Amino acid sequence: MATEPLNDATDPIDVLVIGAGISGIYQLYKLAQTDLTYRAVEAGDGVGGTWYWNRYPGARFDSESYSYAYFFSEELLGEWNWTEHFAGQPEIENYLNTVVDRFDLRRHITFGVRVLTMTWDEAARTWSTTLSDGSTIRSRFVVTAIGILSAPQYPAVPGIEDFQGESYHTGLWPKHDIDFTGMRVAVIGTGSSGVQIISAIAGQVGSMTVYQRTPNWCTPLNNRPITAEEQQQLRADFDQMHTGLMGSFAGFVHNFSADNPAEQTPEQRAAYWETLWQAPGFAKLLGNYVEVMTDKDYNTEFTKFLEAKIRARVHDQKIADKLIPDHGYGVKRPPFETDYYEVFNLPHVSLIDMRDTPIERVTPRGIATADGEREFDIIVYATGFDAITGAFDRIEITGTAGTLKDYWAEGPHTVVGAASPGFPNLFFVVGPHSSAGNVPRISERQCDFVNEVIGEALRRGCTRVEARPEAEAEWTAHVYELNQGTLGAQAALDYTYGVNTPGKAVTFRHYDGGLIGLTAKHAEIADSGYAAFDFS
Repeated sequence: MATEPLNDATDPIDVLVIGAGISGIYQLYKLAQTDLTYRAVEAGDGVGGTWYWNRYPGARFDSESYSYAYFFSEELLGEWNWTEHFAGQPEIENYLNTVVDRFDLRRHITFGVRVLTMTWDEAARTWSTTLSDGSTIRSRFVVTAIGILSAPQYPAVPGIEDFQGESYHTGLWPKHDIDFTGMRVAVIGTGSSGVQIISAIAGQVGSMTVYQRTPNWCTPLNNRPITAEEQQQLRADFDQMHTGLMGSFAGFVHNFSADNPAEQTPEQRAAYWETLWQAPGFAKLLGNYVEVMTDKDYNTEFTKFLEAKIRARVHDQKIADKLIPDHGYGVKRPPFETDYYEVFNLPHVSLIDMRDTPIERVTPRGIATADGEREFDIIVYATGFDAITGAFDRIEITGTAGTLKDYWAEGPHTVVGAASPGFPNLFFVVGPHSSAGNVPRISERQCDFVNEVIGEALRRGCTRVEARPEAEAEWTAHVYELNQGTLGAQAALDYTYGVNTPGKAVTFRHYDGGLIGLTAKHAEIADSGYAAFDFS
């Protein structure tokens, strides 16, 4: 097996993995069980992906810790104790480093390099991947594990580089501690990362101004420590829990209610929603009536329930008005919070609604809007990512069909989110048009499928495998057909449509069939003898 970086002066390795986050680590572990030669490259100087780059105050899981963990080793479970139901970033990063070292995977990773270009050589049937350190790796297969939220973006306003104070993006947070004590702080953005950091630093700052473009339906995370008894039960239920997660709709511990809301009174529905309000994390979304996601009337009824909760927590109802969304619940990914709304009761916290008062520019001293300039010591950009396809667009990937960026210019089209015609021997893990859900469970399923396809090619003695255009057309049509039945498609507000990235085609980039739909399609392809692919 390869233990050192390989370049074009040597024979090609079998598999190059791009990324050493949650998906890349799992893919490396699976490759370690084979006789293939392999290597991973990682832009950061450590493993973790999302949990390496997003180390801002307050960053933590909103999937239950034990549902996010790896299940390939019962021994690992016995050696690791999660301290909270929703672990914080330091604990998550520590866990991923523990896994990499426990299974001797670190020596197969080259850190601190970015992929610049990938070019398919049809004659040699290999990919040539050039890196930021000037080296080139040749490989028979490439598996991208580059994440769906790994291309941070700043707001399209002038003057960002002119600011003379400190500025940070939540998706590129530095390793050193930042002292917010007494500082005048601006936070731009109120998505998941904005909600988390606002709550975390509100008690430290001298003053904080929150710039909000779109309010979100934020609901309580309801985090708490994991007790010794719970830890013991988690170990006892190892296999059962894994089976349950992989058989759930989206890879979470939560499943939609089997009850029909039409058969319940408004009082019964409100009582059920009260139990969800007290429940952890994604229970509000994935433990709800499925009709809340598909029926506008039930969705509106639920948002009225949430609105009352918000108004009860925010003292100034004019501020509450600004914090209450005008879109339905679940049409955008909902953040989960701890004491978020109470922050806006603090006298040193103010809220700017950018729909009424947009940012005109960043100045050397602060931020200017139509109502004047506010001065700050620190600006935090919680402005999200060019999601799902953004990381692909930042690499020049050239196959027989031209560049992948051009091929996906009007929206991605793939076979089960794992491959596209014209790009042989290239596979995506948690790529576009693979399922939304609990990422480790989606990536586990997708990695296993990708490895099955590569294994099938090797069993056949083939050196080239390519997604078939008709299979791509079938899957893409299925993706859009499912999405059209949702309230999310009617609103098209979520980052999964690319609406937060200027100049990007507004098309759906996820898959609404869940982990169970993805798993069923994988099985169908396998049962067909992998007819969705051409082998040669």
